[in-house]
Amino acid sequence: CSCVFLQMAALERQIFDFLGFQWAPILGNFLQIIVVILGLFGTIQFRPRYIVVYTVWTALWVTWNVFIICFYLEVGGLSKETDLMTFNISMHRSWWREHGPGCIRRVVRPSSPGLLEDYSYVSVTGCIIDFQYLEVIHSAIQILLSLVGFVYACYVISIFMEEEDSFDFIGGLDTYSYRQPPQEHVELKPVKPVGKVL
Repeated sequence: CSCVFLQMAALERQIFDFLGFQWAPILGNFLQIIVVILGLFGTIQFRPRYIVVYTVWTALWVTWNVFIICFYLEVGGLSKETDLMTFNISMHRSWWREHGPGCIRRVVRPSSPGLLEDYSYVSVTGCIIDFQYLEVIHSAIQILLSLVGFVYACYVISIFMEEEDSFDFIGGLDTYSYRQPPQEHVELKPVKPVGKVL
């Protein structure tokens, strides 16, 4: 159940990161979607290794989302005005900056001579919630869902390990065996040929 919510949250975030050309989060969201599918497959097919991969990735995913929270809240010298999220390829910012709830977006043409006519400034006013807080909320939701998924994955791995430990192979290393203990002396009998070979 938590995997479904994780996938929906990752897909929703992927859409808005694509709209804002945020390449670093797009890559992270893509990996998250793939690993959640892998973890789901591992749970259904009883493959503990896939679930272990999911748990390791979940720890990395939580770390990434904590970094995003610090980035948008400008903790530790980070600045949300940098092009870090776009790998310094473009000057795009979060889609929520101009399209948040209640935001009024106006394109203002510069009146200064010497600037290109098609160059314009975007003025955004009236936002109910600033874009950085929307990004922080998205990351916080990802962290909460990931922690639930991590606990669930650890539980599933422990169940799989218990099932493997309790499984009894025929003639395995159990103290009780279907065979009788070996005798000290083995009686040898001659083998009689069945037929003549020409």
